[in-house]
Amino acid sequence: MKKIYLDHVATNPLHPEVLDAMLPYFKELYGNPLSLYEPGVKAREAIENARESTADLINAKAKEIIFTASGAESNNFALKGIGYALQNKGKHIIVSKVEHHSILNSARFLEKQGFAVTYLPVDNHGLVDPAAVEKAVTDETILISVIHASPEIGTIQSIADIGKIAKAKGIFFHTDAVASVGNIPVDVQALNVDLMTFAAHQFYGPKGAAALYVREGTRIVPLIYGGIQEGGRRAGTENVPAIVGMGKAAEITKRDLQKRIDHVTPLRDKIISSALKIDKVILTGHPHQRLPGHASFVVEYIEGEAMLLMLAFKGIYSASGSACSSKALKSSPVLISIGVPVHLAQGSVVFTLGEGTTEADINYFNE
Repeated sequence: MKKIYLDHVATNPLHPEVLDAMLPYFKELYGNPLSLYEPGVKAREAIENARESTADLINAKAKEIIFTASGAESNNFALKGIGYALQNKGKHIIVSKVEHHSILNSARFLEKQGFAVTYLPVDNHGLVDPAAVEKAVTDETILISVIHASPEIGTIQSIADIGKIAKAKGIFFHTDAVASVGNIPVDVQALNVDLMTFAAHQFYGPKGAAALYVREGTRIVPLIYGGIQEGGRRAGTENVPAIVGMGKAAEITKRDLQKRIDHVTPLRDKIISSALKIDKVILTGHPHQRLPGHASFVVEYIEGEAMLLMLAFKGIYSASGSACSSKALKSSPVLISIGVPVHLAQGSVVFTLGEGTTEADINYFNE
């Protein structure tokens, strides 16, 4: 049976060049990066080289990159770290209703600690109105966090416009760019962000490697205390192979990004065009301002889980909602936020393409 992987927003296979770069650090170059002898020095050099490559992908400085273990950790670090660092200045945070659970649950945690949180609504395409952000700002606002691109509906937010507002008002601005870095060009200077989350496995790097970009001069309280790793901002012995893998994946992504975009965009459009010819199928997310390899729908009279099982039986692997919420057996808060009725939100399905997706795969899918 033909097998087609259409869930690249959940994760990606490791790029062969990334695997080759990582392998020596599992066996020959196994030193602890804090050790002063040669194996440790080589491990430290490898981490710093990876930091340079990772920073270069997003137009940042190497010292502005903090390596973490996941996008969820980076999101927790951003909200809690800035919240606690600036709580004497104010205790108001703004997030959107279409954030990843790691942002929404961190915001709810901070509410229990006495912070006030404003949850911004979105339009029926999932877009946050920058004017609504500006209106929500108070004298107590210390942080705004709006997702760059939704893994569930593919919509890309107007982050640069929101960043201008935050900058003009002297408020720190964070974006969760896990779904966008590696899929579209991302430049932290152009986006006007102070903090940004991204993860290696979204651009053919290893799982267990991610980063938080923190603009130079930004005060942030560590999430994990212990040693002096990551400039004292994230304790724990570094996962050297994974960090090396992230750096290599960043290099390859910078080299191949436009080719990836050009490859998946027409295939995505082919899926959307074919699916919308079917009665009771509705596209979710923005029709144009969306990730290049992302097609998402809701289908009347059928549950998303049933569709996934039916597709898997045919060898097509896809998703219903985000990877972190699809097993929750509840209506997606993202779909509810864009006005999808509860009964229809149960019938969501998401197809995401990668560099290994072929036209033959899409033709098979469309049959």
